[in-house]
Amino acid sequence: MTALGDLPPLIAAHGPVVRVLVAEARGSTPRGPGAAMALWDGGQSGSIGGGRLEWEAARLSKEIAAPSVTRRPLGPALRQCCGGAVTLVAERWDADAIARAAAGGATCARPVAPGAAGMPEGIRRNLAKIDAPVLLDGWLAEPFHGRKSVVMIHGAGHVGLALAAILAPLPGLRVILADTRADRLRDPPPGVAPLPVAEAAAALAAAPRDATHYVMTHDHDADLSLCHALLSSGALDIGLIGSKTKSARFRSRLAALGHDARAIARVRCPIGDPAFGKHPQAIAVSIAAERLSPAGPRPEETA
Repeated sequence: MTALGDLPPLIAAHGPVVRVLVAEARGSTPRGPGAAMALWDGGQSGSIGGGRLEWEAARLSKEIAAPSVTRRPLGPALRQCCGGAVTLVAERWDADAIARAAAGGATCARPVAPGAAGMPEGIRRNLAKIDAPVLLDGWLAEPFHGRKSVVMIHGAGHVGLALAAILAPLPGLRVILADTRADRLRDPPPGVAPLPVAEAAAALAAAPRDATHYVMTHDHDADLSLCHALLSSGALDIGLIGSKTKSARFRSRLAALGHDARAIARVRCPIGDPAFGKHPQAIAVSIAAERLSPAGPRPEETA
């Protein structure tokens, strides 16, 4: 997903960009409302689903001067098998335009269709509550930064770096990679926010309470310190890399630190699926697959 808030660094690097947003989707479509891509001469960030739809949107974006609203039935118009229909909003953004949008607050509302009158009451009345694109009477309103869940990975070792690289491109995620070893954060994967800290537990100040935490530092004592701090802070989603033996030892040590069994059960260990293998990338893929699974972690991990 390419939210408006993702555009400033793209504009700084490439100059003005055209952003194409799926504002509405009906029936079977490659991507739903909120999917977006940014295009510039020779490059692209994000996707609206690929295939003929994306190819045509990219072609038309080269001709965009003013905002445009395009409704396309995927079957009749583009010969795609999905059969649904999408409404695309295409806009050209430069540094001044995105700065004005950012100054407008958490929600950005603007006219995108020729001849659009004043802001519709349906948007004005609900402006503070809008958390997804709303297209009404030629006006588009959407969150400037989009909705993003924070994933904090504690430890920039082989698995931590691999996991960060897999998760960062996924829509709706903000990935923070924390480590006490600043040299491990000099070249983070694209889209990953590096966070050097003096001590492992100091990273918690940069994450909201509903963040997901993956604890995988180079030091078991640091892992324990993080788990203790996370449980003390009320963090709800904690994954700890390690074996069943490490899990048992940590549960015992966390109990000795004063945490009850219900709290300790919030620390999932092991994480991932051992059937994927022990290669760092394989471990990272299994953890990411676990996160993306509708079923969530395997039952034995939360026992």
